[in-house]
Amino acid sequence: MPLNAEALNQISQQTLRHYEERAEAFRAGTLDHDVSQNIAALLDNIQGPSPYRILDFGCGPGRDLCVFAARGHLAIGLDGASRFAEMAREASGCEVWHQDFLALDLPVAFFDGIYANASLFHVPSQELPRVLTELRAALKTGGVLFTSNPRGANEEGWNRGRYGAYHDIDSWRQYVEHAGFTEITHYYRPAGLPRDQQPWLASVWRAEP
Repeated sequence: MPLNAEALNQISQQTLRHYEERAEAFRAGTLDHDVSQNIAALLDNIQGPSPYRILDFGCGPGRDLCVFAARGHLAIGLDGASRFAEMAREASGCEVWHQDFLALDLPVAFFDGIYANASLFHVPSQELPRVLTELRAALKTGGVLFTSNPRGANEEGWNRGRYGAYHDIDSWRQYVEHAGFTEITHYYRPAGLPRDQQPWLASVWRAEP
């Protein structure tokens, strides 16, 4: 059954409230996560001279935003949780936009890369085509989208106070290709473990003309 506007608003508000209430604990619990592989997957596939204009989509408290800025890129954060947006601004000194993923207002053809690490899985599947199309429009032609999401068997719903959609690679590929991207590569994380111990699906995409 399709989700109506009221249901979508509830999904956003309850999921964001979960993060708002746990912002400090979330920052402490994720601060030391090693996502250097993911950052490299984005930056190494952007064409042209740096520095790059990067959107950290779902930047959270700003951990990775700090990395992009420290490397000299023009990094802008975006998060739906107001507390995360505040934290990210304080931590990085970067501009951070407070926007709901389901109500984006993005500039057109503005970014060289979009880094969506552990964020897009919160978008309900029925809204995913629209959101991905909006991200495509925000990228320059040839720009790069990086995504990393907890994978699954294409189920979605509430999980410990947050709404999530858990795609396998075939399903995810269909959504992203339909939005105007071509796959560069995908991989599973953490690296070096058996597949059943790799809960994260990472993928890299190029925006087509």
